Amino acid sequence: MEPQTLDSQLRESSAPPDDIVIHAHDLWKIYDMGTVKVDALCGLSFSIRRGEYVAIMGPSGSGKSTLMNLIGCLDTPTHGQYWLNGRLVSQLTDDELAYIRNKEIGFVFQTFNLLARATALHNVELPLIYSGTPVEERLMRAEESLRLVELGDRIQHKPNELSGGQRQRVAIARALVNHPSILLADEPTGNLDSTTGEEIMNLFDRLHQSGNTIILVTHEHDIAAHAHRIIHIRDGRVDRDEPLE
Repeated sequence: MEPQTLDSQLRESSAPPDDIVIHAHDLWKIYDMGTVKVDALCGLSFSIRRGEYVAIMGPSGSGKSTLMNLIGCLDTPTHGQYWLNGRLVSQLTDDELAYIRNKEIGFVFQTFNLLARATALHNVELPLIYSGTPVEERLMRAEESLRLVELGDRIQHKPNELSGGQRQRVAIARALVNHPSILLADEPTGNLDSTTGEEIMNLFDRLHQSGNTIILVTHEHDIAAHAHRIIHIRDGRVDRDEPLE
């Protein structure tokens, strides 16, 4: 079933089916700049099934960064509905959104966002600390997550003792440690050379093959080509939604 057809079927439903991890319907984000209002998103709608690998692309000013913030529950829409894993998160409070971010979303950023003085193990266990996971369990899960990204022999290394690619692997391990509903990656190879960037994208490929739902925000066509579907954003709307062979 094509994404557009699926979305049209869901428009009148109170909640999306269980296999839909993300459902956005008629999302608007309007910024009030005093005497001027800026429409960053203008009635944007799409759905993503559990286990999909989707890239979001668009030129500068298209609204893709605003959309990423909404998907990641870092912001809320001015109008419209956003469902994540069966919950209408567009109507949650700030505290509820913080809980969703910790439990449901694994973030991977271009700049890694690692604590400089902390070991790889401690960086990875941070989401578990915030969620109140007992010490023994969180250390076990953090080590398991680092082994998953092939850094089991680097758990006591600090970021300045790791290469750029290894730092991004630590960030990916941290994103995975809570077994989130989605991995949300924002330009994950932006600070890496092309060879290292390809290694990171191969890791995303393996994570997708193991069942993870991945949403990749990028402006690079060769990076987006790793996904199985590309949503093109322009002027705050879905310009094209195309599956890749």
